[in-house]
Amino acid sequence: MGCFAHARRKFFELNEAQANPIAQEALLRIAALYAIEARGRDMSIAQRADLRQREAQPMLAAMHDWLKVTRMTVANGGGTAKAIDYSLKRWPALSRYANSGALPIDNNPVENAIRPICLGKKNWLFTGSERAGKRAAAIQSLLATAALNGLDPAAWLRTTLEKLPTCLNSQIDDLLPLAGGAA
Repeated sequence: MGCFAHARRKFFELNEAQANPIAQEALLRIAALYAIEARGRDMSIAQRADLRQREAQPMLAAMHDWLKVTRMTVANGGGTAKAIDYSLKRWPALSRYANSGALPIDNNPVENAIRPICLGKKNWLFTGSERAGKRAAAIQSLLATAALNGLDPAAWLRTTLEKLPTCLNSQIDDLLPLAGGAA
């Protein structure tokens, strides 16, 4: 899968540096694709697939043709060429979402979910020892598992820490952050 947010960013940065009609046109075309996604957000997967088939796929085909034609008018090596080349090189991956109602147009939800891990990486380089690093990784995994299972990680951790001192070794698995677990 490709990420239209990344493709959009290339054109946005190009236009932000200096007004660029090609970047502006690309941004308008991408905004139209996102408008379709906004309308399909609350639809079923089948309804969204139909919407994308009817509306997004023709827009994607037109945008691809426009990018190819426009690229021939732009000098190599410049910012405009780089922004267009980024999208053209990744076009099959960028447009793949429109063949399905289940795939996202971008990977922003995934990036938002892993952002705390990415931001913490530098802080965790110096955990004191390899053993401490392994403990920190285990705790992060447990908290992420709680969140993935619909539990409030802080509430799960608080409840688990309260139960842990009196928990029998044979019942320790009951404290894991699984749906219906310790929270």
